[in-house]
Amino acid sequence: MARRPPIYGLLAEFKRPEQLVVAAREARAAGYRRMEGYTPFAVEGLAETLGRRSTHVPMLTLCGGLVGGAAGFLLQYWVSKIAYPINVGGRPFNSWPMFIPITFEMTILGAALSAVLGMLALNGLPMPHHPLFNEPRFALASRDRFFLCIEARDPRFDRAQTRQYLESLGAQAVMEVENL
Repeated sequence: MARRPPIYGLLAEFKRPEQLVVAAREARAAGYRRMEGYTPFAVEGLAETLGRRSTHVPMLTLCGGLVGGAAGFLLQYWVSKIAYPINVGGRPFNSWPMFIPITFEMTILGAALSAVLGMLALNGLPMPHHPLFNEPRFALASRDRFFLCIEARDPRFDRAQTRQYLESLGAQAVMEVENL
């Protein structure tokens, strides 16, 4: 089992979103890869600057919808044709037009459930505690401050050099985040 670093990382505080985007762009150009930005609202271009890739949620949603639709159709087919066939008004046992509403609803249900559960799983949620929550100034991330955290797991991370680098980017404050 790998040992956890003594600190989670360094957290740099910025007053304006433009400063955060510039700092993230410069840090990425300097070779830092394990970093995250925290803002009170969406900042255009920050995700791309941090190197975020596309997500797998749309593919999970498609697969969930297909599985849900197939399950809905096959369940109706199995009940109507195999398990409990009842001839009502001379219609065939496999009357697929009758199966369309339930198949549609099961497709939507499967897609919605897989989208929500996939999003939660891919985001690592629920996460009842994160090391950043121990930093008192981090509460401002939901109000009016912008933060860039470079994690200690980054191969380029060096406590003193990274602190000096973040300060050179115009950070208002740089805090060490304990790894609890």
